[in-house]
Amino acid sequence: MQCSVAAAAASVPRRLYGAGASPRTWAKNTAERLPPALRGSSMDEQKDSLRKIVTTLALKNEEIQNFICCLKQSLQNLEANSTRVQEDLESEFSSLHAVLDELKEGMVTRIKQERASRTYELQNQLSACTKALESSEELLELANQTLCSNESDGFTQAAKDIKDSVTMAPAFRLSLKAKASDNMSHLMVDFTQEREMLQAIKFLPVPDTPEIQVSECQVCDNSITVVWTLPEPDSKIDHYVLEHRRMNHEGPPRAREEYPWMVVEGIKETEYTLTGLRFDTRYMTFRVKACNKAVAGEFSELVTLETHAFVFKLDAGSSHQNLKVEDLSVEWDSSGGKVAVQDIRKDKNRTSSPMHSPARTAMMSPKRAPSARVGRDRFTAESYTVLADTMIDSGQQYWEVRFDKESKAFAAGVALRSLGRFDQLGKSNASWCIHLNNWLQQSLTAKHNNKARTLDCPIPDRIGIYCNYEEGTLSFYNARTKTLMHTFRTKFQQPVIPAFMVWNGSFSVQTGLQVPTIVQSGQKRNSNTSSSNASLT
Repeated sequence: MQCSVAAAAASVPRRLYGAGASPRTWAKNTAERLPPALRGSSMDEQKDSLRKIVTTLALKNEEIQNFICCLKQSLQNLEANSTRVQEDLESEFSSLHAVLDELKEGMVTRIKQERASRTYELQNQLSACTKALESSEELLELANQTLCSNESDGFTQAAKDIKDSVTMAPAFRLSLKAKASDNMSHLMVDFTQEREMLQAIKFLPVPDTPEIQVSECQVCDNSITVVWTLPEPDSKIDHYVLEHRRMNHEGPPRAREEYPWMVVEGIKETEYTLTGLRFDTRYMTFRVKACNKAVAGEFSELVTLETHAFVFKLDAGSSHQNLKVEDLSVEWDSSGGKVAVQDIRKDKNRTSSPMHSPARTAMMSPKRAPSARVGRDRFTAESYTVLADTMIDSGQQYWEVRFDKESKAFAAGVALRSLGRFDQLGKSNASWCIHLNNWLQQSLTAKHNNKARTLDCPIPDRIGIYCNYEEGTLSFYNARTKTLMHTFRTKFQQPVIPAFMVWNGSFSVQTGLQVPTIVQSGQKRNSNTSSSNASLT
């Protein structure tokens, strides 16, 4: 419940302050308007004391006005809430027929008595506050008149009388805490399960706190299944509320978290599966609470689950200038890349590595690759290439790419850091890829070291790419059916980077994906079999 000063001011006279003036402003202006005759040194201490009294009274009046607003709002809420719970109670009793009539009368009486008792307390408190405010305004007006008086005779006695009156003023003996609450939710009931237990009917208790069973929770295929239990079975539970939040740290929540809580309501079972997630943070934190028809219980203890996945963005700084790169999407831009001939000649003496720097010799995984400087080390000529900003030097990683099947040419795979700026994907020993060619005749091939193998499979609109760095495995899948299209088997001597090429087309990349279970199972089955693609590796 919130009350504003503006709302309070609307219900309390402000004839003493003036239009648009606050108590603080009024007190300051009053002190500044003191006549010169009353500014003598003999009366300074008394005037200072009186000014403090004036300021204190003004502030107290403002507090009372706010509290009166709150009390009035509480009365309104009490009426509304009382009406609501009584209507619900009437509805429940109407379904239980004659055997519930006696119970109905008693419980309705209970609600009415509660409402009457609280109304009585709040009305009395409201009346006392109103009287105290009127008395305080009278004292305030008297103090104002005394301060503005030019007559010094009797000033000392008048100031003393005002001070004594303020000491005994009712405003300073009031409790500004409501004596009764407007919350009536403790009188809610649910008779759905009570038809054979009429004598045991009671108001609903607060549900117990659930406990998340970490050992039974599962994280796989970018889905998370959360399982929880209650200390004791409770037939009154209507549903559960599950909240989850992405995090990049372990341990208790911080004062300011980067991501908000996401809420799932209306869960009927003691487990729930979140699907289609993108794991772009290291962890996800969960909590759950039980709810009956009336109230919700406390949230469970926080549980944090690790959500490992491969996350990267595209490195626009080193991409070909004909490619319009935005985070994870690329479009062909025929107006870009018009580099002057002298600029190309000027760069010929530089290294052919698109991201060459001492920092790139480090061996960490997966890690961000230092972005190339704008306008330098870009892929050029017919190498319409863009790399990711994160390298792979260990583990199993998976990502997907959706491309325009009408593109004149498209390729996706991985490349070494030493890939030259003029090198096309698959045409050197520094890259492995699947290549779609729509120029003159459509073809889909696997390429490496300028060797190609035609793939006899339908062309999908989305490709899944799996990389196992330690085993030197690079596999391509139809992302929708998870059908294997091709596998390269090699031995990576240095970190590799996701690499893409497009000519007269577009594509978008999806990261934050775990290695699908079906892909892992297929890789295990094929780990001991020889590759039919050895000629390309």
